[in-house]
Amino acid sequence: MSKIINLSWPYIFFNKLLSMLFLFLLTPFIMMITLFIKITSKGPVIFKQERLGHNKRKFFIYKFRTMVENAEVMKDKYKHMNYSSGPTFKIENDPRFTSIGKLLSDSHLDEIPQLLNVIKGNMLLVGFRPPIAEEVKKYSTDSIQRFRGYPGITSIWAVNGGHKKFSFTQWIDSDIKYEKRRGVIEDFKLILKTIELFIYIN
Repeated sequence: MSKIINLSWPYIFFNKLLSMLFLFLLTPFIMMITLFIKITSKGPVIFKQERLGHNKRKFFIYKFRTMVENAEVMKDKYKHMNYSSGPTFKIENDPRFTSIGKLLSDSHLDEIPQLLNVIKGNMLLVGFRPPIAEEVKKYSTDSIQRFRGYPGITSIWAVNGGHKKFSFTQWIDSDIKYEKRRGVIEDFKLILKTIELFIYIN
């Protein structure tokens, strides 16, 4: 499993400590979401998928399952509905969502399990959204620079409109610019903005 490297241990400890605190505070949500997923659809509660992080190191990301079990197999069937400007795959009102899947995705509650990724050392609280290998094959030379940074749960573009407001090129640019000024203070500002957005949406 990939671990976060080349960052100071106090910085990594800060990320892990906050993640453990958030997991504790979010326990009621976690229990409710787990129950709703179990009673509304077949399949595991947690969706696990291989992603690429710092220097394209592989690791498994965790999310609450929001789609039917065979969602990945159904991808080709709906590729004509993809509205993403880059190699990513995004569908408006994705038909693969379960009955509560869209709600979990729109509210970002499905991302909560990634706090475990931070505790395990695979991700940080703030950083680029780690892509799947299939998407990276379509990256330009400039886009590959993104992997000099570190994967995270939230990012600058995610709290300012997300993929609906930013083109793929703009995602990459914001991730690269953020990495140049990464630090506890910058992270804390983005984490607070993420919490504010989370409360507003929910």
